[in-house]
Amino acid sequence: MRSMTGYSYAEFQDENIKLAAELKSYNNRFLDISVSAPPALQGAENAIRKYLGDRIARGKVEFYLKIKTLSSQLKVDVDEGAVFAYLDAFNRVKELSGVKDEISLSQLLRADGVLNRDSELDPAIFDKYVFPLLEKVYEEYDATCLKEGENTKADILKQLAVIEENVKAVEEQSGRFEELLRKNVYDRFQQLLGDAVDESRVYAETAVLLIKYTINEELVRLKSHLEAFHAALESDEPVGKKLDFICQELNREINTIGSKSMMVEVDKAVVTLKDALENIREQVRNVV
Repeated sequence: MRSMTGYSYAEFQDENIKLAAELKSYNNRFLDISVSAPPALQGAENAIRKYLGDRIARGKVEFYLKIKTLSSQLKVDVDEGAVFAYLDAFNRVKELSGVKDEISLSQLLRADGVLNRDSELDPAIFDKYVFPLLEKVYEEYDATCLKEGENTKADILKQLAVIEENVKAVEEQSGRFEELLRKNVYDRFQQLLGDAVDESRVYAETAVLLIKYTINEELVRLKSHLEAFHAALESDEPVGKKLDFICQELNREINTIGSKSMMVEVDKAVVTLKDALENIREQVRNVV
């Protein structure tokens, strides 16, 4: 089981280049990947997005890449035409204004277009540096997702134990339900008819009420859903959506049991069942 929440950070540096990569993710209904890379490597964003998309099933995923060149890969060219154009313009301003100040080198260097910097990175940098760093940062990220997923699974199993314990309690009470229902029916007849109670009518009325209020079918489906939940927890495949669906089915059966309940003990168990299930649903929202 993997959590949708994960984080990792990795760096690489040699005499030519320094790279830093950050990968993190949050809960999201679908897979949403955003990649932020230097402009010189924008062409590699699709490759990075595909790499992550092939390995991450769901969540809001953010990948950040920073690159700093440490060698002489930066090239600076002087635009001679721009230099002469600025000199001519400055001289004309001096003539028109009557200002006698000399033109300084710093003024020319600050002028747009005089110096042109070329910091384009060699495309081979992706295969040589970026991809290995991407693999490293993903490996560490996946480990955090697995660790968080195991913690989530452990908590879910605790809540499942609470549910199973209370399902067993409801099942035990349901065994007393027919006897309690028949006694209630008999007491009502006796209040109306005294000792002239027709046993056949008592059984007939009890049977009608049992059909309406019995929870045997709900208990059978509830236990079946719990078995499916346990099986899904042991799967190596993405199970978040499946677990969420099973939670909906469990909730439906628990609500039905609660609506049919005529026993205080069952009512108490239903409250505990709902609380434990809601705790599970909160955890499942973070599962891939």
